[in-house]
Amino acid sequence: MKNSVHYRPTQVAINLEAIKANIGNLRQYIGSLTSVIAVVKANGYGHGDVEVAIAAFEAGVQMVSVATPDEAVRLRMAGISGDILVMGPSPTSFAAKAAELDIIIAVSSAEWLQMALDYEEKISKPLKIHVKIDSGMGRIGLRDAASLQAILSIVEHTEDVQLDGIFTHFSCADEGNQGTTEKQFAMFKGLVQTLREKPRIVHASNSAAALLYRDYGLDAVRFGIGLYGIASSDYVAKKLPFTLERALQIESELVHVKYVEAGTPISYGGTYETTEGEWIGTIPIGYADGLRRGLRGQDVLVGGERAALVGTICMDQCMVKLAREMPIGEKVTLIGRQGQEEITMEEWAERLGTIPYEIAVSIAERIPRIYIGKDGQPI
Repeated sequence: MKNSVHYRPTQVAINLEAIKANIGNLRQYIGSLTSVIAVVKANGYGHGDVEVAIAAFEAGVQMVSVATPDEAVRLRMAGISGDILVMGPSPTSFAAKAAELDIIIAVSSAEWLQMALDYEEKISKPLKIHVKIDSGMGRIGLRDAASLQAILSIVEHTEDVQLDGIFTHFSCADEGNQGTTEKQFAMFKGLVQTLREKPRIVHASNSAAALLYRDYGLDAVRFGIGLYGIASSDYVAKKLPFTLERALQIESELVHVKYVEAGTPISYGGTYETTEGEWIGTIPIGYADGLRRGLRGQDVLVGGERAALVGTICMDQCMVKLAREMPIGEKVTLIGRQGQEEITMEEWAERLGTIPYEIAVSIAERIPRIYIGKDGQPI
């Protein structure tokens, strides 16, 4: 893996050693009988799906999972040879390609599976499937034993399908309401027990459940947001069994610095006007990069100190009020640490009224990803 040459000073630095450490700590916590599935959907939550998948397999995960067929194909075409699971819905037209590329897909109904088998493009080798159970999330998945038996009946009467797994998804594992998660788990276990033969992988836990409900580990847990060093919620953050190492930092630099008199308007609409003589710096990052306009007033780190963004955030640039004159080229950290100060995704999320997940996946791909390993050295 080699980082490309990039001329833009704005970049996302991804610490792959942090990701490996999170996997290692989770594996130690859950025990050797439960494996880890690394969730790399949405371009690895903005961290880079291929690079994270490679690092995850090196750290000992059993499988990686994605949300869409195209994400799975992208990984396979990039040379990822390990198990890949598509957790979201797939069109019946994808079944033959999935079988060809040895991609595992989620199945939620017997009707879908039969349509896939009847599709004009025939399956060349056994299609591996994981049956999805809707235990209370209300998205995709079957909800009763009869529906599960209908799928099993098709599997038992064809050599074109292999039942590799069965899974569900918890809706409230990152909240204090344990009753909902317990009810979902009981419902899921009840349906699993109707199987005449247990498939290779039975899995239920997402990041929150993997960290808080160790007894629900089963054959594997799916490590998503936690893989990247981010707690699923404030509730989870307070109950972590080990420290999550953050993998992502957004960095840029000052490209212009000027002193302006009191009463000087800054940026579109003059939404900020200096009240005294001020040093204003310009940073080459804007809302096209994922720095949402709602982040006006958000702090960044310059010279190890907090400094507020002022004026309307532009498409490609933004302005910051500096404590003093600083040189062009001075490093700016938008998410991450400088010295004793740190700005987190959670801080952005709170200002925007959203969750860290949305922040992570909204970082534009036009910002170069720079991958670093031990001691922060580029890979």
